[in-house]
Amino acid sequence: MPDLSYPADDMEAAAEALKVPPHSIEAEQAVLGGLMLDNDAWDQIADLLREEDFYRQDHRRIYAAMLHLAERNTPFDAITLSEWMEQRGELEGSGGLAYLGELAKNTPTAANIKAYAAIVRERSIIRQLIRVANEIGESAFNPEGRDSAELLDHAERLVFEIAEKGARGRRGFVSMPELIGDVVEKVDALFERGDPITGIPTGFTDFDKTTCGLQNSDLIVVAGRPSMGKTSFAMNIAENVAIKSELPVAVFSMEMPGEQLTMRMVAAVARIDQRKLRTGRLDDDDWPRMTSATSILQGAPIYIDDTPALTPTEVRTRARRLMREHGLGLIVIDYLQLMQAPGSGRENRATEISEISRSLKAMAKELNVPVIALSQLNRSLEQRPNKRPVMSDLRESGAIEQDADLIVFIYRDEVYNEDSPDKGTAEIIIGKQRNGPIGTVRLTFHGQYTRFDNFIHDGVYE
Repeated sequence: MPDLSYPADDMEAAAEALKVPPHSIEAEQAVLGGLMLDNDAWDQIADLLREEDFYRQDHRRIYAAMLHLAERNTPFDAITLSEWMEQRGELEGSGGLAYLGELAKNTPTAANIKAYAAIVRERSIIRQLIRVANEIGESAFNPEGRDSAELLDHAERLVFEIAEKGARGRRGFVSMPELIGDVVEKVDALFERGDPITGIPTGFTDFDKTTCGLQNSDLIVVAGRPSMGKTSFAMNIAENVAIKSELPVAVFSMEMPGEQLTMRMVAAVARIDQRKLRTGRLDDDDWPRMTSATSILQGAPIYIDDTPALTPTEVRTRARRLMREHGLGLIVIDYLQLMQAPGSGRENRATEISEISRSLKAMAKELNVPVIALSQLNRSLEQRPNKRPVMSDLRESGAIEQDADLIVFIYRDEVYNEDSPDKGTAEIIIGKQRNGPIGTVRLTFHGQYTRFDNFIHDGVYE
């Protein structure tokens, strides 16, 4: 007699294959039936459920039909749904008019529809987790040249995308009494504190007076033509935030390697000519300053990621991980146009930049930290007699101008005019401030140190 037994591993594999993904047919039916009974219930669940959240294909088709009719303010019941679906050849595959009628008949009330929708959504998230877990396992078995760090990044990104989708529908309207209470509490706390700088100080006195510091959840765009000092300005702020305010700073350097960026930071903090650092030809009095600067920077909570062409999702995933492990006070991105939009190549660059800009603003709001994003300016401004930047000079400017809470242009006249009377002076032009004034602040720029300082006029700091 042949041996019909199977190895234990094969039996376990077969059992795994037979597992039915989590779902609740009853909850799905209650949602669909409740909507047919009371079309007004649509507003309670429309931002919570999507077509793909339903387990059964026929339920997905029925829900999609409801969505189509709801968007056109057309009532949907068994009759209107069957008519719409029949015209598209979807009725018979969804149980026909009889099943639509049964859904409405077997649901006594729509009173609990939000609870039913939550069940459907919960099961959907778990199914997505199962799918992603399988995908992660398959990637681990077949890495295709990726190392463990890349696999972990990929896995975290997949899980994060599920979490991001799962967050929708959780926050809706907030009543005015609740909001007023929060505002009064915040104003009272600021009054007691007595400090006009309500955000994170940058270390630049006049700039902080104008902006009240860097505000949490703000997207701050720092723009300028090449050689104006965008990276130096942003990194000087990062140094001040990490060293003086002792807040962790994440720097995504997509243009410059981390080692090169760190060398510039050492030059700025130590006030040593960076050319000396690059060649190793330091003078005797440079060594003590370098030792002091490296000691300060070693204790500074600055974290640099120099991976090129990151997507907004990758930036957000890595920032969330850093926040979880070390905390986070500020994010710096150098620079916006070097980021990669998901699915790039299918749309024009302006559309991609729009998506990146929106994603960075969403990240600032979600993580509740300021995000400084450096940006390029159009070359056309150099054809003008007055080369000071304006808003329209932002490259792919539409979305950036819309999404940013604070837009800062850096202008140094000596870049264009060798005989400029303002040598060593930088104009920090605040072109947009959502909650404050615009204007120009002057800083002193030490190019050899890649360092900005508060401007001194007649021996007095402005």
